[in-house]
Amino acid sequence: MRRPVLLVIAHGSRDPRHAATVHALVGRVRSLRPGLRVETGFLDFNVPSVHGVLRSLAAEGVRDVVALPLLLTRAFHAKADIPAVLRDAPGRLRIRQADVLGPSPLLLSALERRLYEAGLSPAGKSSTGVVLASAGSSDPEAIAVIADIAREWWHTGWCAVRPAFASASLPRTEDAVRELRALGCERVAVAPYVLAPGFLPDRIARGAAGADVLAEVLGPAPEVARVVLERYDSARRPALTALGA
Repeated sequence: MRRPVLLVIAHGSRDPRHAATVHALVGRVRSLRPGLRVETGFLDFNVPSVHGVLRSLAAEGVRDVVALPLLLTRAFHAKADIPAVLRDAPGRLRIRQADVLGPSPLLLSALERRLYEAGLSPAGKSSTGVVLASAGSSDPEAIAVIADIAREWWHTGWCAVRPAFASASLPRTEDAVRELRALGCERVAVAPYVLAPGFLPDRIARGAAGADVLAEVLGPAPEVARVVLERYDSARRPALTALGA
């Protein structure tokens, strides 16, 4: 059976670093799964648009697509924007929407990878407080997920882990940095829980001015690419089960 096309749906940004990072991540996904067709579509600002990619696939005669939101939490884009775009797709396409990427233990591994790449020593983990800095959301479910991830990550051996948000919610990154200092953590590190550079990640970086370590965004980390493929496989599994695959 021909595998469904994987359509990675990114938000898009006026910042050219955003699209470049998305394409780098998609390139890593392709390298992990040779033979799988992977396309990229953007909701806004960048091309190709999701609508454009879906029309092209339909014109080629493609039937099955797994649409994967390149998002870390189930907020407005995953619940409303993307389903609306997919409902407008050509009727001949069979589209299954995959889950968002987070939460996942692999993403925690990617966060730690970025912290160590930024110069933090694994030996100093127990004396380091970490700010888990998210873009932020007005969706209570998304905010609760970030708080849960912070608690889970703290139990892996950090001095403390505090969530922070670049928009819509509090605390801000700089507030969480000050709180960790007040707790007595020897070092404070900021781990951006975001996929690509842009306006809000830049705000996180400015708020990290008082920290000892600022990690890079998750970007094309190998763990992120593996989560993408896990979500793809989970989304296509019902069809495989129905066919006895």
